[in-house]
Amino acid sequence: MVRETVLTVADLIYPMFVMEGIGQRQEVPSMPGCFRYSLDVLLDELQVVTGLGIGAIALFPLIPDAQKDNAGTESYNPQGLIPQTVRAIKQVFPDLLVITDIALDPYSRMGHDGIVENGKILNDETVAVLVKQALAHAEAGADMVAPSDMMDGRIGAIRQALDAEGWINVGILAYSAKYASAYYGPFRDALESAPKFGDKKTYQMDPANGDEALKEVDLDIAEGADIVMIKPALAYLDVIRRIRQHTNLPIAAYNVSGEYAMVKAAAAQGWIDEQAVVLETLTSIKRAGADVILTYFAKDVARVLGGGKDEA
Repeated sequence: MVRETVLTVADLIYPMFVMEGIGQRQEVPSMPGCFRYSLDVLLDELQVVTGLGIGAIALFPLIPDAQKDNAGTESYNPQGLIPQTVRAIKQVFPDLLVITDIALDPYSRMGHDGIVENGKILNDETVAVLVKQALAHAEAGADMVAPSDMMDGRIGAIRQALDAEGWINVGILAYSAKYASAYYGPFRDALESAPKFGDKKTYQMDPANGDEALKEVDLDIAEGADIVMIKPALAYLDVIRRIRQHTNLPIAAYNVSGEYAMVKAAAAQGWIDEQAVVLETLTSIKRAGADVILTYFAKDVARVLGGGKDEA
């Protein structure tokens, strides 16, 4: 009766990995219980996901090496993996909110979020490609695009381009405060997208900085973001709280792969109660101020909270 924070299935966005092929369901070794799906198997899995009451997913692609280059040209191929996947999902699940990742790292042979020249990331040239990618995803039927690259000015450029092409109802979930974190390792395993050189500290945020997050959020709001996100979540609860006090815009938080993997590893050893820890963790993220949470635990949590009928 007096509980201040209530976690519900409606708070959850389920990140999912898609790959080429038929009949493929490959478990990510560093993320037990998470899989890369070919489109046909993904559609079967979405019957389970939607049956549990989960209303939103975020798609991430595993791109074959042969399709990668420095300019990320495959990222805006209208017949590429993500546009094909979005079109197929929308035919079967028209009411499912489909969010697509906007970034070059899955498509880059360098594994970086931007075009590389002489060991440096080209910001403006990258933004031009991100705009093409966002337009291709909107054309395919994406409800929301989520720029995760942290290039300067990309939110404004994407919003302007979407509006100019008539995609005024396609939302932008901005990775506004994305830190150069060590918690992303398992995700990069899932997409085989680890940087081939250096790190991402020239464009992602320094984990030591909190004030900078407010600046980044303000910039993205001014440029037209519909939702701002903090990533990772658990080590940055203070940042989530500060941004909650700073804006009335919806706030998302990403319970990232490293956070997921640590819980799974400890639970496998019998050192923790997985269900209790997961519920406590996600509740803490919401208590800090997040309105929605991207989490690989979404299905497990939905089963506990009784969001819908599990058809598995």
